[in-house]
Amino acid sequence: MRSIAIGKTFAASALALAVSFGAHAVTDQDLLNDHQSIDSIVTYGMGYQGQRYSPMKTLNTKNVKYLQPAWAFSFGGEKQRGQESQPLIKDGVMYVTGSYSRMWAVDARTGEELWQYDARLPDGIMPCCDVVNRGAAIYGDKVYFGTLDAKLVALNKDTGKVVWIKKVADYQEGYAITAAPIVVNGKLITGVSGGEFGIVGKVEAYDANTGDLVWTRPTVEGHMGYVYKDGKKIENGISGGEAGKTWPGDMWKTGGAATWLGGTYDPETDTLFFGTGNPAPWNSHLRPGDNLYSASRVAIDPNDGSIKWHFQTTPNDGWDYDGVNELISFDLKEKGKTIKAAATADRNGFFYVLNREDGSFIRGFPFVDTISWATGLDPKTGRPILKEGGRPGNPADLDGEKGETVVAFPAFLGGKNWMPMAYSPDTELFYVPSNEWSMDIWNEPVSYKKGAAYLGAGFTIKPANDDFIGVLRAMDPKTGKEVWRQNNPAPLWGGVMTTAGGLVFTGTPEGFLKAFDAKTGEELWKFNTGSGVVGTPVTWEMDGEQFVSVASGWGGAVPLWGGEVAKVVKDFNQGGTVWTFKLPKDRVAGK
Repeated sequence: MRSIAIGKTFAASALALAVSFGAHAVTDQDLLNDHQSIDSIVTYGMGYQGQRYSPMKTLNTKNVKYLQPAWAFSFGGEKQRGQESQPLIKDGVMYVTGSYSRMWAVDARTGEELWQYDARLPDGIMPCCDVVNRGAAIYGDKVYFGTLDAKLVALNKDTGKVVWIKKVADYQEGYAITAAPIVVNGKLITGVSGGEFGIVGKVEAYDANTGDLVWTRPTVEGHMGYVYKDGKKIENGISGGEAGKTWPGDMWKTGGAATWLGGTYDPETDTLFFGTGNPAPWNSHLRPGDNLYSASRVAIDPNDGSIKWHFQTTPNDGWDYDGVNELISFDLKEKGKTIKAAATADRNGFFYVLNREDGSFIRGFPFVDTISWATGLDPKTGRPILKEGGRPGNPADLDGEKGETVVAFPAFLGGKNWMPMAYSPDTELFYVPSNEWSMDIWNEPVSYKKGAAYLGAGFTIKPANDDFIGVLRAMDPKTGKEVWRQNNPAPLWGGVMTTAGGLVFTGTPEGFLKAFDAKTGEELWKFNTGSGVVGTPVTWEMDGEQFVSVASGWGGAVPLWGGEVAKVVKDFNQGGTVWTFKLPKDRVAGK
């Protein structure tokens, strides 16, 4: 099966254009400094730690009202849905992925296409939650992304020509890749999707130059990790825990825990942070125990894939509260000390602050209005205190048929789903895209079959309020208080960015890219992109002007799984466009 690169210009012309921009190789130092850079974006997260904070102040609360479109680039064709990508920018070239495993290089000054790559996908792909791709990685002279048939593709960043393609897993078992990979010390590191199909989650590292497998780290307890040298597996495997210890019988063999959102990296502790998804199947009565390392944040040594520590947010998850949400490193300053901390807003409705050096629990608190499955968190361990009657019933109690239905807050799509939050070191606040919804959920008998959905549950999602579902929140990690909020009629499903100019950007399914005051939450600017925004905005400087870009194109899990919520968004138009805005030079002072 071949893949092809398609361009409006010949590869030689694309190369000439890229060279004319002064294209350079992306170095390890470029990646390490990305959070401080203003003229490029070379990591998913605008920095290894994923804070999505720009140090730029040119665009600010006083002049953002003058932000205006510079150009728009259409992904074209009929594949106009689910554009969840975050663009990368290097040497005047934008690299952006699209639905159905596609990638483009675009002239960041004009919006003209330099090259396009389309993966040739087989007919049998099984993405659970739409045909999305969230972004790329860039390193040396290559740009990388994952495909819906669970492959990693390395392209020459200047020409779009294929350098290598590696199979990460078998798509016929339900595996896929939707997240952006990450490069650390020359290793291209990826997670996998497929938790609804009884796969085994894993994190793997490949040589970024050759594509050779360096190490593999399964995320279900009982599966061994391995290091590879010269293509051979080193026999002394890296322990993944004892088989059957937190899983009954052979359930660990199809345990889920997919690493479908990718990871962040903390250079200070030399640690990768990956979240893991739901255990399989959803029917928790079939797998009593904590079911490690599902619904957890896992700290991984990037050199060999060994687990340094883990923190489980939802032991024996019975609600599909994946623990994949990004873990963002930040410095927590309190009581005269600076703690190397990390924070995550979980699907289960709780916000967690951890010590990123050892994974110890610092504090946790709700960030949504209603949580029904737990009454709180243990103040010492962070373990949830389960509410009696909050778990959907066991079908075995009703002669093996449908178990007792419960109403659960939040719904399985989460208090926050995949869409990344942002952190500002200026305000010391996290900006969290969240949703208020509930679900009727019940369990059903189920057995594993390769490549088939492995749920054992049924559900219907409902809005928790009549007038809004989405809530953009500013949360204080020191106090657990909500500093401000902006309600939105439809669910929020796009990422957030914040800047030193005192701004917070995010998009809405109604089609708007919006800017808010980071301190007060006041809405300062908006622009209708013509389709729902489920991508993540970025900002950078070029030719002395500040630019903001976002991918627009409605889709993702909400219209597929949203139940009654889907009625709210049924008339939203799909799309596929990258919009780029700029602040004119004569408006820098806010005139």
